[in-house]
Amino acid sequence: MPGNVPAATRTLAILRTLAAAAGPVTATALARDLGLPRSSTYHLLTAMSDAGFVAHYPEEERWGLGVAAFEIGAAYLRHEPLERQGRPVLHRLSHDVAEIAPVVAHLGVLHGRETLYLLTDSPRTPVTIVADVGVRLPASLTASGRAMLALLPAVQVRALFPSRESFVDRTGSGPTSPTALSRMLAVERARGWAEEDGFIAQGFASVAAVATDRSQRPVASIGLTFRADRVDARAREELARHAGRAARDLSRRMGA
Repeated sequence: MPGNVPAATRTLAILRTLAAAAGPVTATALARDLGLPRSSTYHLLTAMSDAGFVAHYPEEERWGLGVAAFEIGAAYLRHEPLERQGRPVLHRLSHDVAEIAPVVAHLGVLHGRETLYLLTDSPRTPVTIVADVGVRLPASLTASGRAMLALLPAVQVRALFPSRESFVDRTGSGPTSPTALSRMLAVERARGWAEEDGFIAQGFASVAAVATDRSQRPVASIGLTFRADRVDARAREELARHAGRAARDLSRRMGA
């Protein structure tokens, strides 16, 4: 492995190697198999252990996958039932709001500081949007992302967005500081739905509501994106109500 490979690539290589191994392995073996300096391997393993992605077995002088790696794998597996339950909900939503405005319905989940879009449902009148399946966008800017962030504990939101450097600015609009985000989330939490207008792409706007689990924690968001100049404030509220009903339906389907 070339010596100038970024630390992130080396970290992923270690995780893949540990995942493929029959059991815990030594740091020496990892360094040898991946062509890494032993000192770099130990530094990476220590950092990954602190974050819970690897576990150290000092008596054996070996390393294996940690609980955090399992949690990510489990989260991925949960996406399949989420997508299966969400697909008919999105389709019905897209049909129900077709008379209000041309929209794209989408289902997203939080992935760190980003919104990851798992499903979309396009109307008869196509609307070209950025949020397609597999796309990741800054959660602080998307209505879908903030609908979910609004239900997280404040300390968790602060951990995700601790400083101005944590924020992305795409169009010159949207929150760019922890304080601005906190104020926006408070409004959207009280209102029951989130909205963005031109935060992601000029000329487009979105509304979104959150689907929750039995503990009222956010599991996904259901959003609607549309041309901003074609939907007035009253119509946006109506779209938000439809998104909210769809999100509650998804919550019920997921066992909430």
